[in-house]
Amino acid sequence: MSDLARLIEHTLLKPDTTLSDIRRVCEEANRHQFAAVCIPPLFVREAKRILGEGSAVKVATVVGFPMGYSAIAAKSEEIKRAVEDGADDIDAMINLAALKSDNWNHVSNDIESVAMATHMRGRTLKLILECGMLSEDDIRRLADMAVAARAAYLKTGTGYHGFPATTDMVQRLRAIAPPSLKIKAAGGIRTAAQALALVNAGADRIGTSAGLEIIGVK
Repeated sequence: MSDLARLIEHTLLKPDTTLSDIRRVCEEANRHQFAAVCIPPLFVREAKRILGEGSAVKVATVVGFPMGYSAIAAKSEEIKRAVEDGADDIDAMINLAALKSDNWNHVSNDIESVAMATHMRGRTLKLILECGMLSEDDIRRLADMAVAARAAYLKTGTGYHGFPATTDMVQRLRAIAPPSLKIKAAGGIRTAAQALALVNAGADRIGTSAGLEIIGVK
């Protein structure tokens, strides 16, 4: 399971997360060489310190999470502060409320702004789509915007709105998105069989709070 470990973002985004939880997650990520930890913005600085200077494990954090309807300026400020604290990857939620209101200009401006705020600081952007709430046409338009904004990843969802990652979601994203866009599957991934099925469907990263169970560590 070591190959699978290198695709896992060891995730802890519960609202009652504590510093001791973060310390545990970071130590586990270092021990098993997960690709990253994905944690609340509050703990980015501490996570970077706990992982240590020589660690290959990246620190990912979330922006506009989990609803996505924060003001554009607020998302940009979140990114600025997260990067100052040491974040390597930014997982930013699109503005679903604007999309469902058919305000595609706002959706586009939102994506362009979070991309600019991320890229000007040399970091990696993952756009969270919430695929379970989107039509195929929505996903096509978002993929085009993601390419134009030079996002690195499309992420299936937050895991907070009742739409766990499925192979169908990943296959649909892979069929629509160009090869330049990688795919992160996240939400409800609890077993090695699920994770492998998602990777086989086209996922490049797996976001999960069950990383240890997936790689067979009790």
